[in-house]
Amino acid sequence: MNLSALLLLAASLFVQRVDQDASGPKQGTYAITNARIETVSDGVLEQGTIIIEGDRITALGADVTVPAHATVIDAGGQHVYPGMIDTGTQLGLVEIGSVNETNDTNEIGDLTPQMDALTAVNPNAVAIPVTRVSGVTTVISEPSGGLFPGMAAAINLYGYTPEQMTAGGVRLMVLEFPRKSPPRFSFRSQDDGDDPEKRYREAMDKLNEVWDRAELHHRIASSWEEDPSGKKKPEYVPEMAALRNVIRGDMPLMIRVNAAQDIEAAIEWVKDRGLEHVVFSGVSEGWRVADKLAAAGIPVFAGPVLATPTRNSDRFDKAYANAGLMSQAGVTVALRSGESENVRNLPFNAGFAAAYGMGREDALRAVTLTAAEVLGIEDDYGSLEVGKKANLFVATGDPFEPKTQITALFIDGFNLPITNRQIELYEEFLDRDEGRRAPVPVLPADN
Repeated sequence: MNLSALLLLAASLFVQRVDQDASGPKQGTYAITNARIETVSDGVLEQGTIIIEGDRITALGADVTVPAHATVIDAGGQHVYPGMIDTGTQLGLVEIGSVNETNDTNEIGDLTPQMDALTAVNPNAVAIPVTRVSGVTTVISEPSGGLFPGMAAAINLYGYTPEQMTAGGVRLMVLEFPRKSPPRFSFRSQDDGDDPEKRYREAMDKLNEVWDRAELHHRIASSWEEDPSGKKKPEYVPEMAALRNVIRGDMPLMIRVNAAQDIEAAIEWVKDRGLEHVVFSGVSEGWRVADKLAAAGIPVFAGPVLATPTRNSDRFDKAYANAGLMSQAGVTVALRSGESENVRNLPFNAGFAAAYGMGREDALRAVTLTAAEVLGIEDDYGSLEVGKKANLFVATGDPFEPKTQITALFIDGFNLPITNRQIELYEEFLDRDEGRRAPVPVLPADN
C-alpha cells in the first residue's frame, strides 16, 4: 500500500473517531423544557425549565429564557429529579462476586486505614452504566475486611479515571465495629471452643489499643508540627497518619455496625473517645435503639432495606420499616443498597422504605439531599438548585416505581446515553437479523 493510500485510510479513521466522540457523552448548554421538576429542597415546580451550562445548573424556573445556542430537550411533562446517592456500595471494586481475581475490596492485614478505595475503582466496570441508567449518579464505594479496612470514597458514575469520578473529594474512614455475638448464620459454637464474650473483649481491646496508639501519634506529631526546633521528627507510620485525619476532625469515621447491642456499644465508644464527625452504616437493628441514636445525634446510612429480618421472632417487614422507624424517632437517615453488582436497586430500597413508614418525600430525600448533607457535599449535590452540579435525570414517573423509564441522564453536566450492556443485548435480540434465524444447511464432510 502506498503512502497516499495510508494517509487516506488514517484520515478516514480519524473522521470516524471524531464522529463517534461527537455522538458520545459531552458537556455543553442544555435546556430541559416542559418538565415537572422535583427540586427536593424547595418543593415541586409543576412545569418549568432547567438550563445546564458546563457542569452546573445555571437557571431553573417557570419563566426561564432558553439560550439560543442551547440543545433543547423537551421533557413533554416528564419528571426531573436530582441524581440519587447510594451511601454504601462496592461498585467499581467488584466485577464478578464469585471470581476472586475480579474483586479488589480488601488488602492483606487487619489494619489498613491508609488504603484508599478510589485507587481501586474501575471506571469501566460493567455495573456502572447499569447503575446510572436507574437514576443513581453518585455512590460511596467502600473497602471491607479487617478492623480498619481503609477509606471509602464518594464517586460520580462517569469518568475515564477514578480521579475524574471523585465527588467532592469525599473520603470516610471505615471501622468494622466488633460484634458482641457471632454474625447471623455463623457456624461457630461453644462446642468448637469459641467463646463469644472472650472474642468480643479481645476485639474491643485491640480497637482501643489501636486508637490509643493513633491518639499518641497525633499528639507527638502535632507537638513537632507546632515547634520542630530541637525535636526529632516523628517516624512516618502510614496507618497512624491515616487515622490522624479522623482524630483531627478532617475526615468522618464511618462505623459499620448492625446488631442493637453493638450499636449501643458503638455509641458509648464514640462518646468515650470524644468523636463528633461519625456516621453509622448498616444499622439493620437501628429501630430497636432509635431513641439512643437520636439522643446521640449520630446520622446513619441504613440498609439494605430489601433484606430479611435479623431475628426469627421479628415481623417479616422489620427490615423494610427500619429506616422509617429511625426517621420517626428523629435520626438523620440516608439509605444504602449494600450492593456491588446490583446498586441499581437503590430506588427500590427507597420505595420499600417509603411504603413501610418512611413516606415518599422523606425516602426521596434520604437518597438525595440528606445523603449529600451527611457527606458534606450539599452545596453541590442532592437537589435541583441554581449553582449546583448538573447531576440529574428525566423520568416518565416516580423513580421508585418499576414501570418508570429514565429518558435522559446528566452527570457533571455530561449528557449520557441511556444504554448499558443489558439494554444493548435486549435491543439486539428484540430486532434479530432474519437471515441469521434461517436454518443453516449442514453439508456432508469431504472424504
